[in-house]
Amino acid sequence: MTVTTPHPRLAAPALGWPELTEAVREAGRYETAPEAEQITRTVLSALGTQVTGEERVSLAQSLPHEAALLIAAEIPSTTPLTAREFVESVAARLPDTTPATARWHTTSVLTTLSTHLPTPLTAALLTQLPSGYAFLFGRAELAAPA
Repeated sequence: MTVTTPHPRLAAPALGWPELTEAVREAGRYETAPEAEQITRTVLSALGTQVTGEERVSLAQSLPHEAALLIAAEIPSTTPLTAREFVESVAARLPDTTPATARWHTTSVLTTLSTHLPTPLTAALLTQLPSGYAFLFGRAELAAPA
């Protein structure tokens, strides 16, 4: 009998919703769990508008159920946002948030996410997204070979 292991991008979520929001709270140094949860919800909803195809499905399958619903509830945009525009879209979703604060929020959530996602999935997401997103995921932006 042959036992197959699931593809790493389709593995069960590594952590639950409370653990994810607590990790975001610690990464972003947010004072309260509700604040971290609101920011996590906002950033994940915004991300849901940017990810499509197999990566979207794999991302949803790798996240806690609550987070997967946030991704799935959004209609993907036909025109991807640049990293700067993405941060601005997060700022627009949070009251009284400047682009600099939104960048902090976005980086706190996406960096936390990337530490809990399989590395191949994070790489696939960054390949799909426009240049500039790697920094938001806590990764270096690698230049394409000449």
